[in-house]
Formats: sequence, C-alpha cells, structure tokens
Amino acid sequence: MAMYRKLGRKSDVRQAMLRSQVTALIANGKIVTTEARAKEVRRLVEPLIALAVREKDNFETVTVTAKVPKKDANGKRIREERDGKRVVVYEEVQKEIKKDKPSRMVARRQMLAKLYDVTEVEAKRKKAAKKVDLVAKLFDEYGPKYEGRNGGYTRIVKIGLRKGDAAMEVLLELI
Repeated sequence: MAMYRKLGRKSDVRQAMLRSQVTALIANGKIVTTEARAKEVRRLVEPLIALAVREKDNFETVTVTAKVPKKDANGKRIREERDGKRVVVYEEVQKEIKKDKPSRMVARRQMLAKLYDVTEVEAKRKKAAKKVDLVAKLFDEYGPKYEGRNGGYTRIVKIGLRKGDAAMEVLLELI
C-alpha cells in the first residue's frame, strides 16, 4: 500500500496542488475539494498546527530604537534645507518586537517551506496589495485557539456528488 494518495497527478504537480490547498485552508479557514484531496491536505495541515501550538509562546520581546521619517498631516515626509540641500527629517522611536528563540525559528522555516506567499489585493487599488503573513497567523491565532486540544484540528463534511464527474465533494474546515 502506498504512503500517500497519488490523485492522478505527477509528483511535482500533486505537491504544488496540495501546497496551494494547505495555504488556502490556513488563509481562509475552509475549502471545498474532493474527499481524497481533503484527506491528503489534512495530513499536511495537522502537523503545521501542532507545531504552531507547541511553539506559540517561544519568543522574547525586545525594545529597539528606530529612526523613522517625520510626517505632516497629509502623511508626506517633512523636509528641511541643510547646506543648500533638502533633507528628510528623522525622529527616534522606541518599538517592541518579538524575537524568536531558535526552536521557533526552525518551526517558522518549516512552515514557510510548506506554504505559498499570499497577497491580499483591494478591489479598487491594485497597488495597495499587502502580503499576508500566514506563519504569524498560525502562531498568533491558531496556536492559542487549539492550545488544549490534542490533534484533530480539521473537520471533513460531505457535501454531495460533483455534477461533472460525480466525485464526492467535501468541505474541509478548521474546527
């Protein structure tokens, strides 16, 4: 018996498809797919969430000072004239950042290896696309949510047969 379902695809295509479905599931919380694909996606998502639960509090907060440009009421940078040149004025700001400990950094890299980059685009302004940090979502949202749970983070609900090929469609969702 095989260790995984082949899903009628070559290995590189199959891995890309499963990786995109794992990314969509973590980003949206649920996806509609076939039963065989859902069972394979579940095999990939459950360890990622378990990793997020285990490493969710494994960081330290550090205070750093950063130089940021001063801005006016319209959000434009303030410029001064020094020695005949117009120079941007900077101010120092104290910021608190999370610094990962080594095991959390390893977990972050393992998650990034299994997830695609996601960008959120607004309908009106395509230039205002912002990158969604799914690893942070795993650590900050799903880690605390599933803290007391020992596995079983996903649910498969059968929807019915697909019209085109009569494949069983299911809803795969995070509980």
